Amino acid sequence: MRVNASVDFALRATLELARIPPGTYVPAVTIARAQGLSPNFLLSILHELRRAGMVESRRGADGGFRLSRPPEEIAVADVIRAVEGPLLSVRGEAPELLVYDGASEALREVWIALRASLRSVVEGVTIADLLAGSLPADVQRIAATPEARISR
Repeated sequence: MRVNASVDFALRATLELARIPPGTYVPAVTIARAQGLSPNFLLSILHELRRAGMVESRRGADGGFRLSRPPEEIAVADVIRAVEGPLLSVRGEAPELLVYDGASEALREVWIALRASLRSVVEGVTIADLLAGSLPADVQRIAATPEARISR
């Protein structure tokens, strides 16, 4: 599985917005500068987050972007879905809709299990958790295993 730039940038921008006092708007260029992101690419991501209802924007001298919900109510999964769509699809389809025959028959269950495993992590971690550096215990346990650190 690969996390692309859109997801990475969206999470970093959301975390940056979560740091500001509630009700304060921050210009996209300030967020981009703080995170070392491309301002133009960031703007398109912020607009996707706005369409998903996680970010509000305002024009003008005091304008910019802010979170529209508290960081405790925004899961990592919400941000991923806002910029990428479903957490897991196979050739653009939900795994439970796939039909495999013969030797591939059990593959559908692997895709369903993979999606469930992914959900168990990204739906359980909020922006507030990330900002506080305090991940849920089950996520900490998974990340602490030696196997989690092996890149293959």
